[in-house]
Amino acid sequence: MSRLAPPQPPKPAPETELERQLALTAAAAQRDAALAGRLQSSAELPELLAEGEELAGRPQPPLLRTVHHFACTGGTLISRCIAAMPCTRLLSEVDPLSTMTHRHGFLPADLIGLAKLGSSPPEQETLLRIFRAGLAALEMDTRAEGRDLILRDHAHSHFCCGSAVPERPSLRQILEQGGYRLQSLVTVRHPLDSYLSLLRQNWVDWQPATLEEYARRYLAFLDHYAGAELLRYEDFVAEPQARMPQICKILGLAFNPDFQDDFAAIALSGDSGRRGEVIEPRPRRPVPEELAEEAGASSAYASLCARLGYDPEPGRESA
Repeated sequence: MSRLAPPQPPKPAPETELERQLALTAAAAQRDAALAGRLQSSAELPELLAEGEELAGRPQPPLLRTVHHFACTGGTLISRCIAAMPCTRLLSEVDPLSTMTHRHGFLPADLIGLAKLGSSPPEQETLLRIFRAGLAALEMDTRAEGRDLILRDHAHSHFCCGSAVPERPSLRQILEQGGYRLQSLVTVRHPLDSYLSLLRQNWVDWQPATLEEYARRYLAFLDHYAGAELLRYEDFVAEPQARMPQICKILGLAFNPDFQDDFAAIALSGDSGRRGEVIEPRPRRPVPEELAEEAGASSAYASLCARLGYDPEPGRESA
């Protein structure tokens, strides 16, 4: 499936565009006495004209789409569906500062991984320059092909490893500092279900390895991505055909109405959950009694459920 980039209308000459902007400003000044006063000031008019000329000729920063979620929250399914949209290029599990790359010793095509495992590992800022340089080349080529580039965050590396959440930039901060415009989506799942899945996968990489600590880190993640649009996994699997156009609107993507027929053919890293080619709610895994007691005693878990709109009591919701 391919799509040509739509033809762009010719840009007006700077003088024409500037005249249009000044005319709009003059019209606004009729409704704003303070602005009218500025326009009447002979001392300030040259400054306004210079500002208008700069804005008229300033190029727009490149646009990236980003998707953020914790592990075992249905993020791979949603990302596969996003990748089934027309003319997309999705990179799965992106985090240039992840320490989890040290678990793999053979990385012949991974320059950042090789640098970290080299004889003299570079500083964080060098790693970020490597990442941004490679991303700039990929973004430019993706845009030239008429495609949309989407980065799927590996938030687990940042928020769910070690004894504390490290003080370092999130993926959103890294991209914003690189001069990109972002359209972002955060996806979530009931935290009790995702915690159960993490236990089953043996992916509890934080200390102390409790539900309370998991909820605290989940809240920190949500704080980092405050302001981004949020989608619940349960809502998506209940109404995929209704929710997918909403996701496309959030990310500024074209919509493929046949995505439920196409997503199963897309392979992404991180696909560790329950398999299937039909998007539908699944039965909730049983909650052990000791975990139910821990959930009832955890203040962070209660706060997290309230923030996300979930019922904290195990068994009262289907996942």
